[in-house]
Amino acid sequence: MTDAWTDIATEFLHFYPRGKRLLAVAGADAERSRRAADDLSAALAAVGQQVEREHSGAGDEAGVREVVTTFRESPKSDTILLVSGPASLLGERTRGMWNYAVWQLAGDEPPHTVAGSIIDMTDPEHPQRRFADYCSLPASYGA
Repeated sequence: MTDAWTDIATEFLHFYPRGKRLLAVAGADAERSRRAADDLSAALAAVGQQVEREHSGAGDEAGVREVVTTFRESPKSDTILLVSGPASLLGERTRGMWNYAVWQLAGDEPPHTVAGSIIDMTDPEHPQRRFADYCSLPASYGA
């Protein structure tokens, strides 16, 4: 686990300290999203959070909605549902499902402006947080 994941976990918990929370880790490469989400899950667990992990390799809307609905209807409380997958997790019809979203990228891949955090996974052993100002771009930039 790196400081980048601890930083994102801390930020997420500042905004969403309790209750059922929905967190997405998406990017152009779904398998890289899985790795990023596993690392973020470890950072959240390290500070005592209960995390339920799901991965959507295809990112199909119906499947993602089913996972989210099942989680919301469960009796669990103070649990984070962390879903990883492709860019479609932050598509126009699904981006509103998440309390918070992390966009992972590598090299010169474009970021997605819907994400609350951007993480550069060019070196997966040493991910780096990226900060960017996209105020003048449409929310679909990089989608």
